[in-house]
Amino acid sequence: MTDHLPFALFRDDRSATSLVFDRPREIVLARTASEILPALEKLEAARRAGFWLAGYVSYEAGHIFEEKLAPLIEDDRPTPLVAMGIFDKPAGNEHPLATPGPDRGEAALSDFRATWSLETYRERFERLHTHIRRGDCYQANLTMPVAAKWTGDPKDLFWSLIERQPVSYGALIDLGGPVILSRSPELFFSVDADRMIETHPMKGTAPRGASEEEDQAIIAAMLADEKTLAENRMIVDLLRNDISVITEVGSLSVPKLFEIETYPTLHQMVSHVRARLLPEVGLPEILAALFPCGSITGAPKMWAMRILAELEQTPRDAYCGAIGWCDPAGPMKFSVAIRTLSLFSGGTAVFNVGGGIVFDSTAEAEYEECLLKARFAAGSSPICR
Repeated sequence: MTDHLPFALFRDDRSATSLVFDRPREIVLARTASEILPALEKLEAARRAGFWLAGYVSYEAGHIFEEKLAPLIEDDRPTPLVAMGIFDKPAGNEHPLATPGPDRGEAALSDFRATWSLETYRERFERLHTHIRRGDCYQANLTMPVAAKWTGDPKDLFWSLIERQPVSYGALIDLGGPVILSRSPELFFSVDADRMIETHPMKGTAPRGASEEEDQAIIAAMLADEKTLAENRMIVDLLRNDISVITEVGSLSVPKLFEIETYPTLHQMVSHVRARLLPEVGLPEILAALFPCGSITGAPKMWAMRILAELEQTPRDAYCGAIGWCDPAGPMKFSVAIRTLSLFSGGTAVFNVGGGIVFDSTAEAEYEECLLKARFAAGSSPICR
């Protein structure tokens, strides 16, 4: 689709630092359910042999770790289930891809259209609410696609979106299939040199105020809102349970609970869960335990994922998957692929938006929250409904 070699760019806007992976020794793709686990084993073998890994894992690839979900995987979609390169090492800010080009005038997103009307959203919301009332799940993250048109160079588009809303986990991935452009504020997991794994579940959203005083009042209201706190606590408990499978007994802690992070268009509630990995655990074991992230599925996780697959009707693909890199020395960092666009050849762009639904959620408020989250891409442009 593009006239350059495959690459993966990771950008932390807060620290103005980038990692750039290019000239892959090999690109490992999985396009069918049967290829997912062999692809992950191949990648892990390369990491243990001294090579870096970088790329993404689509949301539906996580279905392979649960017998009841595996049949839901659709093979041979335009977006691979796994797309990761094997690299010698990354470059930093000195790489040409790590700085914006001189002219980004032609790079643009336009013609935004929510593919679900409020009526469609309300009908699927009510079906989900029935499941919650019956006790099939306690929370589920219902998402819908937004379609758009894109023009110009994906690299220029990436840099233009940085100016709109800086985040810590920006990424631009071109390894086959659509170009994945991610403006995620949410860490899925990181592993440090001491094999401490940390995950930052993000659950709870409110729009920015018009002044500092309004912002402080909104933050205070978030911290006092039982629905928001319960939603966040539920996902913290889910991730504590997931992470305990692959970590040392007694090492798990929650160093931050109900922190508020502020972005140009919204406030988000974030908590931190941390523990020490067991000695034998590598990337496949981490993904088997944690993936997809509980903050974008629900609880209980497996039942929420089954219900969501039925309600959403089309695969999420890269959205709500994991985007990141692995250092052969041990460190890893993957984001949750929210605020993430898939740029297809021909000028079509697709991204999803969603939110956690609990017992006292309302369809109208949740639909408006979805459209608020779409502003990372749409800015002030209208979104047709």
